[in-house]
Amino acid sequence: MPVPTSRFDPVCPSGIVPIHIGDKWTAMVITLLAAGPMRHSDIRAQVGPVTAKVLTAALRGLERNGFVDRMEQPGPPRTVHYGLTPLGRTLLPAIALAVEWAQHHLTEMLDAQEAYDRAHSGGGRAEHPAPPRSAAAG
Repeated sequence: MPVPTSRFDPVCPSGIVPIHIGDKWTAMVITLLAAGPMRHSDIRAQVGPVTAKVLTAALRGLERNGFVDRMEQPGPPRTVHYGLTPLGRTLLPAIALAVEWAQHHLTEMLDAQEAYDRAHSGGGRAEHPAPPRSAAAG
């Protein structure tokens, strides 16, 4: 069952949440693969604005760390699927916990960032624009 595309909405503040697992794409890819193996193009379509090169690098890193298996099926046409390993599945509770934390505390964190930026920027202008308050953590 695919993860709803809205979960990876471009305005999702997942990039600013202080809890990170791997790079920007790791948690999203692991979450998608929890439903079952997927092709590169299907992962890319659901994750959102990521280049094929960057997604390939992220998948290779996940494979190197033992979180993802790359399964090649000889063709024609040759197909490649990526799936979670048992070790990769152990990250799912940590990702869920990080998402839950963000849903409960993101507004507080954004308020603290804005206050800090106002106090330290001299012009009252935030150094890092915050996403809209209505965006759910992704």
